[in-house]
Amino acid sequence: MENKKKKCSSKIHSKIDAVNYCQECKLFLCNKCLNFHSEIHENHTLYNLDKDINDIFTDICKYENHFDKLDFYCKNHNELCCSACICKIINEGYNQHKDCEVCKIKDIENEKKSKLKDNIKYSEDLSQKLQNSIDELKILYKKFNENKELLKLNIQKVFTNIRNCLNDREDEILLEIDNKYDNIYCNDDIIKESKKLPNKTKILLEKGKAIDKEWNNNKLIS
Repeated sequence: MENKKKKCSSKIHSKIDAVNYCQECKLFLCNKCLNFHSEIHENHTLYNLDKDINDIFTDICKYENHFDKLDFYCKNHNELCCSACICKIINEGYNQHKDCEVCKIKDIENEKKSKLKDNIKYSEDLSQKLQNSIDELKILYKKFNENKELLKLNIQKVFTNIRNCLNDREDEILLEIDNKYDNIYCNDDIIKESKKLPNKTKILLEKGKAIDKEWNNNKLIS
């Protein structure tokens, strides 16, 4: 509600600024009317208009010139309203919700409470389902990591076996080559006999020379 200066509700003092508002009488009161009103209605609730109206009228309709208690709820606009808001009588500032679906606040209160409980229950169930899903996801993630590590381990074992087999085969082939070359091309007996050849040749050569010399000597004698 805008904090505008209100005029006294009395027709005699209609041009005088109001200083108070009576909740029970729904009247704006100037200083002159306030004294008279207080004498007649000692127990009425009066609001000082010099203070912030919005802070004073916490349960009062905020439409200008209404100042009625918020006893109704408009389903169309989802807001609280007063009797002036739903009044069918056409008057200044009245009937803002005259064509809307309106009910008493007490009637809608139970409905709202019931919906709130349903929403809370739904939220709790949804939260529990979400937590269950998170727990299941954690289990799946753990199994996934376990399977991943197991797969890596198996692959390492396979390649380790392959490397071992290759190393063993390499050793076999190298040994086979050594054996073949040693037995066929590099036989130790052949090397030993080949070392004797020069001496044998020398001996045979000397024998040949001796025979040739002896042969020549026999020819001279003849």
